[in-house]
Amino acid sequence: MALNKKTVDDFNAAGKRVLVRCDFNVPLKDGQITDETRIVAALDTIKKLINDGAKVILCSHLGKVKNGPNEGESLAPVAKRLSEKLGKEVVFVNDDNVTGEAATKAVEAMKDGDVVLLQNTRFRGKDETKNEGTFAKELADLADDYVCDAFGSAHRAHASVSGVTKYITEKGGVNAVGYLMQKEIQFLGNAVENPERPFVAILGGAKVADKLAVIDNLLEKCDTLIIGGGMAFTFLKAQGYEIGKSLVDDEKLDYCKQMIEKAQAKGKKLLLPVDTVVADSFPDPIDGPVDVQIVDATAIPADKEGLDIGTKTRELFADAVKSAKTVVWNGPMGVFENPTLAAGTIAVAEALAQTDATTIIGGGDSAAACNQLGFASKMSHISTGGGASLEFLEGKELPGVYAADDK
Repeated sequence: MALNKKTVDDFNAAGKRVLVRCDFNVPLKDGQITDETRIVAALDTIKKLINDGAKVILCSHLGKVKNGPNEGESLAPVAKRLSEKLGKEVVFVNDDNVTGEAATKAVEAMKDGDVVLLQNTRFRGKDETKNEGTFAKELADLADDYVCDAFGSAHRAHASVSGVTKYITEKGGVNAVGYLMQKEIQFLGNAVENPERPFVAILGGAKVADKLAVIDNLLEKCDTLIIGGGMAFTFLKAQGYEIGKSLVDDEKLDYCKQMIEKAQAKGKKLLLPVDTVVADSFPDPIDGPVDVQIVDATAIPADKEGLDIGTKTRELFADAVKSAKTVVWNGPMGVFENPTLAAGTIAVAEALAQTDATTIIGGGDSAAACNQLGFASKMSHISTGGGASLEFLEGKELPGVYAADDK
């Protein structure tokens, strides 16, 4: 899994046209960027290529647009912010075809060290298609070499992620990964394949179904598996306990029993909540006031809903982390968006912040929680890809990683 792929340090980009697939899928409100984390994460790779004297052509998707242009999801605000961050103009090609005449002319006019940003790849409507197709070839036609630095999209076999590599190879070009991808591969790959032990994995979030393969794979790799969040209630019900109105996936009860048996058979610790914060119902709005009490996790009242881990569980989970050397965390312990129900997630984040272990946060809601709660700087690595990091932890090959050239 810790793949030996060519990086931006392994080829000479001077005078070359280098297409860089970034993850500029940033949140926008009224045309303004509200979180620039992903832009900042791309800067090191872009600066390296500028300093090498490459002609840097950037591309990315933004938003959920599937088929065709949508003015509210243009990458124009990203070009503006990138220009400020790099201290030089990033030429934005407002071409809804992405690789049309405007893009071709903009690339032809580039000098060494120049930067161009293409329009949202999803505006083309074909970025969703699998690897083959004209869009992948047209992207490759703009460039000599290709760098994938979009870990958040690396699990998708899209034209701009992996499809383009075939045509770059055909013209004798290099397909490499950027610094951000390299870091993700290094941290997540080593954590799963060659962890310093004890290795503790913490899984939270709402649904067991989202993490079936992850639970199975991590039980092969880790020493202790901690399960919190909404998914814990399916495990508790599988053991015959009353869970009241708590979230449950009845179709996965047998699977949970199998995982409990697997942990015992392999001598792995599987930690579930011992107490639970309950309320009459889910808060509405999500951050609104809510009356809570703490009950034993094995005796949740029939008219109550579990919404966070309790005080004893926070201590139990924190204690398991103290002696760890490697910790991977994916998914919050409760409804962390609500101040009353964030205590469990905060306790886990604090435990990770205080340990000397290598701490890896697997993107998505756990990354958002670390950022919002102020713990981001204390973690060894926060993944930029929620779905991609989950698939990595499952042991799947990611198309955006796999398509890069081996060293």
